[in-house]
Amino acid sequence: MCGVGLREIKKQQTRTAIADAALPLFLEYGFDRVTVAEVARHAGVSTNTVFNYFPVKEDLFFDRGADAEEHLAAVVRDRAPGACPVEAVCEDLLSGLRENHPMLGLQPGATAFWQVILDSPALLAREREIGERAEAALTAALTGHPPHTADAPGHCAPPPPALLAGAVAGMHRAALRELRQRIMAGEAPEEARDAVISAVVQGFDLICRGLHPTAEPR
Repeated sequence: MCGVGLREIKKQQTRTAIADAALPLFLEYGFDRVTVAEVARHAGVSTNTVFNYFPVKEDLFFDRGADAEEHLAAVVRDRAPGACPVEAVCEDLLSGLRENHPMLGLQPGATAFWQVILDSPALLAREREIGERAEAALTAALTGHPPHTADAPGHCAPPPPALLAGAVAGMHRAALRELRQRIMAGEAPEEARDAVISAVVQGFDLICRGLHPTAEPR
């Protein structure tokens, strides 16, 4: 068991080292101008090794894409018993914004990262794919862990999981897109964050009140 654990640690270290070697190259030269062979040379591994860890070049840039695809679904699955899934996703997003979570782009250097995406059709397509997979995973999570509305006065049946997932994931993506656009337009990250926090509260409240008509707004 110990040997298996050490092998997994070594594999994760290699994966991280490859991704860490790739990002500075992409930031300096742009995604489309950097080859996988150049990444391999900077990481000190073979090109085949890179492809063993990252089947497609886009995954070198979005090396945490799998985590992003599963995040919203995990929030819904792991929420407290009886808690509203929309509320759980909203609270998770608000927490990330307030704590300046690095995945949200509130750290220095985020604009350079975003610019690489905007300059590459391949990365824009991969970003959309990550969002679609995240929505599909959220649909599956809501199917197995639906919102509880039957005991609420004036309740109505919740919408199909795919429709609710589309509304929630769409609101989540729109909030992050608004944050990106504000910061890239020159707005201070703190001001952009505060404006998006207010919009997130309003937007998710609209969805929550559709599920729970008698609920008080935040």
